[in-house]
Amino acid sequence: MRSFLKIFLATLLALVVFSLIAFFFIAGMAGSAVSSSMPVLSEKSVLKIDLADAYVELPQSDLQSMVQSQKLEETPSLYDFIRLIKKAKTDEKIKAIYLVANGNVNGFASSEEMRRALEDFRKSGKPVIAYGNTMTQKAYSVANVADKVYVSPAGAFEWVGFRVSYLFLKGALDKLDIRPQIFYAGKFKSATEPLRAEKMTEANQLQTSVWLNDLYGDFLQKTATARKLDTASLHQWANTGVITTPQVAAGYKLIDGVRYDDQLQTELKKTLKIDSSNKINFISMGQYARLHTNLGGSGDKIALIYAAGNIVDGNKQEGVISDGEYIDLLRKARLDQSIKAVVVRVNSGGGSALASDNIWREMKMAKAVKPVIVSFGDVAASGGYYMSCAADSIFALPNTITGSIGVFGIIPDISAFMKNKLGVTFDGVGTGPLANAGAADHPMTPQEQKIVQGSIERVYDQFKARVAEGRKKDTAYVETIAQGRVWTGFRAKDIGLIDRWGGLQDAINAAARMAKLSEFRVKEYPNYSSLLERILRIKNNGDAESMVKNELGSEYARVYQQLRTVKQMTNSVQARLPFEFFINAQQ
Repeated sequence: MRSFLKIFLATLLALVVFSLIAFFFIAGMAGSAVSSSMPVLSEKSVLKIDLADAYVELPQSDLQSMVQSQKLEETPSLYDFIRLIKKAKTDEKIKAIYLVANGNVNGFASSEEMRRALEDFRKSGKPVIAYGNTMTQKAYSVANVADKVYVSPAGAFEWVGFRVSYLFLKGALDKLDIRPQIFYAGKFKSATEPLRAEKMTEANQLQTSVWLNDLYGDFLQKTATARKLDTASLHQWANTGVITTPQVAAGYKLIDGVRYDDQLQTELKKTLKIDSSNKINFISMGQYARLHTNLGGSGDKIALIYAAGNIVDGNKQEGVISDGEYIDLLRKARLDQSIKAVVVRVNSGGGSALASDNIWREMKMAKAVKPVIVSFGDVAASGGYYMSCAADSIFALPNTITGSIGVFGIIPDISAFMKNKLGVTFDGVGTGPLANAGAADHPMTPQEQKIVQGSIERVYDQFKARVAEGRKKDTAYVETIAQGRVWTGFRAKDIGLIDRWGGLQDAINAAARMAKLSEFRVKEYPNYSSLLERILRIKNNGDAESMVKNELGSEYARVYQQLRTVKQMTNSVQARLPFEFFINAQQ
């Protein structure tokens, strides 16, 4: 026994020592990467922005790749992007912005916030130059604000219009003998359509065509304004497919010309009066962020709480809005006397109705003691709207997706699948007819179905009541704009779902005015800024989702992701967006 303890303690000590050595080794490498690769901001520098980078709500960093390359490069958050562009506007060393516009992975509302920041930068008199080898419509939706837009002569320029594609799983479930047993409230609540239909219902076709054309119309209008064209011609060119090459696009004045990269850099050197033999000092957004780490401001505190991802029950989980974590964050902000106002940035298609209600309750309590402003990102719908409707004021952009006030539930019946495909059957005894209610081993009885549908209706009524109270509307009116229908921010303002059009900075400024703050600093939550937390959050590239994406590509990986979502939706009442949609504006 004594020998065992000696071996055990020695092994434990070795593991502790090894872990400490590994930690300090990684920290040392990261530290040396910081010191060895600190960017130099020289005179006549050009800020380089790549739309292929995702500027999401919280800063993203892949420490694993940083350590391997010994280069510390972090993609700033969307709010940091906006603040950095504002700083570059008055930075004497930044003379221009070079926008790499091949594809754009950012959402429509996020892209609009980026576009507005670039538009404001141009007021300084400094040029914004956009360039792409193959420029997609989504990239062009940001690039068209530039002073000059160029595409490679051998590249491509996309101008074909927008399309939404939905993925339907009913046929696969039928082949597998799986019955989803679906319950929902609201005729537009199409979250269950991929499980119960093989194509879009008429109601879903109606709502989708409306919000898609809102997004497309906004794109055409901004293009027409920026390029001094008319929307009717832009629409006709997309329908007829007349824009076939970058040269044709230049002829129709959608872009300013075709250039190779070296030609563009030569032109840029002349503009900035840089000697032709010298290199342009390009500074990436990540590098510029490292030179300006204090963007929070000074004065009284405004809490900025990021709520991004699916809404789920339980404690802290990365990448989702878990009610346990967000109740705690809101409660701390409410009780902290140094925090004078709260801004919640919501980017979520919803999820658990129970978790949404729990967060709604904490939002309401915070509103009772200090200003609470909500800013909607790309999507703030269903549960994302539920948790937000208690706020003093809601900001969104015209191309934000919101609404979807409705709920649903799914209880699968896998008995036929187990019997016909695997030869497995179920049997048992119970104390009453409802003892096995909700189990997946049998078709639901009419009594069970009635109970579940009643639960769905009660949650839906509660959802509408929360909206009516928060938006100061009659419940009968809320029913006319509810029914699970999806709206754009453009229409949401007219029907009273939001208060103002504006981005995140607009919402923060409004919170400062409500709190009567002349100066303020923004404190962001949740905070994952420590090195240890980043080490612990290193992404595992061997997880199932990454492997599917690597093997099958992004399109087929979406099928896997949607199957995972279906699994998450079962056996609980959901306040979630219709279902995952893919807008073919190309990334």
